[in-house]
Amino acid sequence: MAQANLSEILFKPSFKHPETSTLVLRARNKAGADLHSTLEGNTVSNWYRMLNPLLWAWRGVDPIEINEVLARIAVADVEHTNDKLLDTVIGYRNGNWIYEWVHQGMLWQQRALEQQDPLIGGQYWLNAVNFYSIAGYPHLKGDELAEQAETLATRAYEEAALLLPYQLKVLEFRIEGGSSINGFLHLPEKGEAPFPTVLMCGSLDTLQTDYHRLFREYLAPHGIAMLTIDMPSIGSSYKWKLTQDSSFLHQQVLAQLSSVPWIDHQRVTAFGFRFGANVAVRLAYLAPQRLRGVACLGPVVHSLLCDAGRQRHVPDMYMDVLASRMGMANASDNVLRVELNSYSLKTQGLLGRRCPTPMLAGYWDQDPLSPKEEAQLIASSSMDGKLIAIPRAPVYSSFHKALLQMAHWMKDKMR
Repeated sequence: MAQANLSEILFKPSFKHPETSTLVLRARNKAGADLHSTLEGNTVSNWYRMLNPLLWAWRGVDPIEINEVLARIAVADVEHTNDKLLDTVIGYRNGNWIYEWVHQGMLWQQRALEQQDPLIGGQYWLNAVNFYSIAGYPHLKGDELAEQAETLATRAYEEAALLLPYQLKVLEFRIEGGSSINGFLHLPEKGEAPFPTVLMCGSLDTLQTDYHRLFREYLAPHGIAMLTIDMPSIGSSYKWKLTQDSSFLHQQVLAQLSSVPWIDHQRVTAFGFRFGANVAVRLAYLAPQRLRGVACLGPVVHSLLCDAGRQRHVPDMYMDVLASRMGMANASDNVLRVELNSYSLKTQGLLGRRCPTPMLAGYWDQDPLSPKEEAQLIASSSMDGKLIAIPRAPVYSSFHKALLQMAHWMKDKMR
């Protein structure tokens, strides 16, 4: 190759990737929302993203490493999109949110490759997965660097499964009118196929690779498999946007489970986490013949979607996530609020009607995104409903006990 051509390749100007906080063009919340939530974490002064060290630690990330990465981001003295927000460094370099978390993930990936013990190596791969996932957080549509981090997370997740004592099946599901999507089917050591299975309906700012601990500690011990798919506009489902028919992808997946030999399609429940509860409860109404039950944690099915006052006290990042998933990155707040109202399952005429599917709903008192009434509405709408109050403290113990109770409930429904 001619020297001139090689120079053009090696030294051509680098592409300036869009910085995450600029991808959704909404009016910023001038009031400075102050949110403290068990599931979402906390708003912290001078950060665009909500910081969620408790949930990240629950997934398996060392709190010391979390603080180390956040510190590297905080001290970066380089160009920011917004000088008041520490996690808005422009460009893939030191101090950039995605760069720093990916860098930490790469360290664990290297350790995994060097490790001779398969169980330890598998755990190291999972550590890498967690860092890659946080790198892409909150996974806004069009965030090119985040999408690359998500790809790293998926590949690392598959590597971990080769070393750890369970089976992971990558399944492709055909979706009417568009691109197919991939799901991860986690098969426990205990029991024999076909397995009773939980269909995971995750929150809007997580990947399907973020729920491994739920499977490992709460479902697998009962001989229950877990099937995950990404929510619309994220990960494997990035070509699909979130619509008022929020359960569209999951419903089509449910309809295809009879052809999956490892799944007992007559013993399936759905687990909804935050907005994923919107999907799961909708499935309870629209596909009762395919579900033995639906469990929800901190559900977002009505109040936040219809209450403009509550929306004004939600951090910009969370509202940006909603706008991004709905394909409304350039919409005004007023237009966004009108559209959000139509996502309410009560507005749609579902919640409030008697539902034959058993439903369990867990809530935290004074949850800013999901008031107690939200969970009560779900439980009271089911002909076999149950309500769980989760104490705010101690956080880990309460969360653990709630998940144990939900896992037992779903096991009972799939007998």
